[in-house]
Amino acid sequence: MSERTNNEIFNRATGLLVIEVINSNPNGDPDKESDPRQRNDQRGEISPVSFKRKVRDLIGDKEGEVWKSISQKLKFVNDGFNYSILESRGRNRNEIIKMLKEDEEKFKKEYWDARIFGNTFLEEGSSTSIKTGVVQFGLGVSVAPILIERHTTTNKSGVEEGKDRGMAPLSYRIVQHGIYCLSFFVNPSVAYKTGCTKLDIELLTKIIPYAYSNTASYIRSNVPIVHAWYIEHNSPLGSCSDFDLISALTPTKLNEPEKPSKSRADYKIPTEKDVPEELKKKVLSIKDLMKEI
Repeated sequence: MSERTNNEIFNRATGLLVIEVINSNPNGDPDKESDPRQRNDQRGEISPVSFKRKVRDLIGDKEGEVWKSISQKLKFVNDGFNYSILESRGRNRNEIIKMLKEDEEKFKKEYWDARIFGNTFLEEGSSTSIKTGVVQFGLGVSVAPILIERHTTTNKSGVEEGKDRGMAPLSYRIVQHGIYCLSFFVNPSVAYKTGCTKLDIELLTKIIPYAYSNTASYIRSNVPIVHAWYIEHNSPLGSCSDFDLISALTPTKLNEPEKPSKSRADYKIPTEKDVPEELKKKVLSIKDLMKEI
């Protein structure tokens, strides 16, 4: 793969993740004892931070199979760009600020998530301020209201002194079923500020399909991505409405839209063929990233 530069040109893109939640908690709310996040209208939520955390963790785990596989496929070369994660535990803040003061370009080339998502470190360490990244993830919201179940979990061995068994009342909090939509946007206009390159975006698109399947947990065991739409525009500035594209690919509940769903069969889930022809003509490509893994 050829060497990259900080002024590479790439096109705007619109993304939409269609996520199914089955007896799982896709994103707990710390203000509500880790209940699945829920709006006042009873629809479920997934925060942008929650999804980006999974992407960061997969790229940060350089010994993990996801990183090993994808980095081999992309054939990274030694061109000075690294894939460290700025938003990681144990980072040395003073060393990062020192890097910013002495060599801002080195900082840009070091941290992949700073190039992609932006950062706030530069306000402290440099006269240049970077707040906005190239890629912005929106709030994920369920198409229909969700039903939350709460169960008490037990532990055969005790966790408290003097007890031979344990119990956590109502600690297992899950969504019975839901289809969530989470949009994201690629804005090349700020790429020159963060140092983001076309290869950085390509890495993101390769990681997204594994975000839930390879970060599954006890409480988040069954959260498949049904579709991961990535729509590339015809130019860096964009060639049609992001929201028209998102609307065309957003699922709808077939019956009783204001009641929780029980399965995927309760929905009409659009595919590429459902996108109007006049919209297709305005974009370069419409890809489902789930078909490329």
